Amino acid sequence: MMRDDDDWLGVAWRALPFRSRRVIEERASGVTLGSIGQQHEMSRERVRQLLLKAQEQICGYADLFVDDWRDRLVALTASPAVSGSEVAAALDVCEHIAMGLLVQAVGAEPPLTWAGRLHGWWTRDPSALEARLRVGAREAPLRREDVAVAFVSAGVPGDVPLLKLLGHSKSPLVLGVEGSWLRRRARGRDAAYLYLLANGEPCRAEELLEPTGIERKPAVAEALRRDERFVQLRLEGKWALAEWPHLNDTSYPNAVEALVATLTELGPLPKEALFVKVGERYPVTLWRLQQCLLDDRVGATEDGSIDLVARGAVPIEESEPARPATMAVDPAGNVFGIRLTVDKDILRGSGVNVSSWLTWQLGMRQAPMARTFSIAGRSASIVLKRGTSAAQLSSLRVLAKENGMVGGCEFVLFLRADDSTARIEHACARQYCRAVKAPS
Repeated sequence: MMRDDDDWLGVAWRALPFRSRRVIEERASGVTLGSIGQQHEMSRERVRQLLLKAQEQICGYADLFVDDWRDRLVALTASPAVSGSEVAAALDVCEHIAMGLLVQAVGAEPPLTWAGRLHGWWTRDPSALEARLRVGAREAPLRREDVAVAFVSAGVPGDVPLLKLLGHSKSPLVLGVEGSWLRRRARGRDAAYLYLLANGEPCRAEELLEPTGIERKPAVAEALRRDERFVQLRLEGKWALAEWPHLNDTSYPNAVEALVATLTELGPLPKEALFVKVGERYPVTLWRLQQCLLDDRVGATEDGSIDLVARGAVPIEESEPARPATMAVDPAGNVFGIRLTVDKDILRGSGVNVSSWLTWQLGMRQAPMARTFSIAGRSASIVLKRGTSAAQLSSLRVLAKENGMVGGCEFVLFLRADDSTARIEHACARQYCRAVKAPS
């Protein structure tokens, strides 16, 4: 039977002395020359000589089997980070530790990150990856569904182990609720920003204690007062986002209308130029402008510019969002389940923000869109709305109470796509259910 390493690189590897292979393996894992020397009772210089001799031998095999391997690797490692699998594909071999000797021969090395060297990855510009990671981190706070987009836009290769790097103790970001990422030194304020963005309306300082993790109301107010993203509505004493339309001196009711008006007046524009022009009229975040492109009046032209659908542009669909752990769909793609917790928003009758994965799966890929799901035996119904910035379910308070649920109870909302019906099921384990323990 043919082994995985029975290509020319595997043959070259087995031709090396055993001690040379051990030294290469230890060096590839990040062990220093001095430590390797102590382990094998030889000098640091002797270790270096063994590595150079092994590299010459592997390169000699490469010259015999792939005459342009240097050119291939030089072009490939111009990227900020290239995986071992990409190197193997370029050399037409199985992924192997000996590839490291070849990429090092063209001047490549593991890229630098805030977590140290990213071993198993290669580049000829070792500082480039960390620089791009920091550009992406500056877009924080980031919701779960925006993380990949932000870092790919910053030039970080899509297959880099991003979540592992973000979770490192030296990362400038920390994990927030529901997979969001917040700036380490501004985590409370960033959490407040995302909460207000999702809530869609001003909140009192005490409502922000739990989302931000700040323990005292005065501390919340002081933190937000120092951040230009927030403003306090003096008559109500509530906190709001400075970017919200009713707080800006602008003739446009929202960012979408400002974008549509700009296109109407100036005609088709490249996306970057359009965002600059809209920002001059209506100050708003880049993330919000990106969401505005999903409006059903806006589309893309053949040359990639943005224009109005009424003038022939093709509506833009977002790429499929990642499925959150709280949602599932049956194999037929017809019944969707959304696991929810009865919280203060549900109890007071507020709408429930949900991941746009749900609206994407239901074909609601432009905005605005809405779909109504009827409930057996009730005249009321559930409405799922797709906006440019978020997706939302109508109030579930009555349904939760009718099913005997209280704050903290968990339930699953089922939506059927074929007949547009809905139902909910109480999902608490009986021994832990607060409704069962609650006094009558």
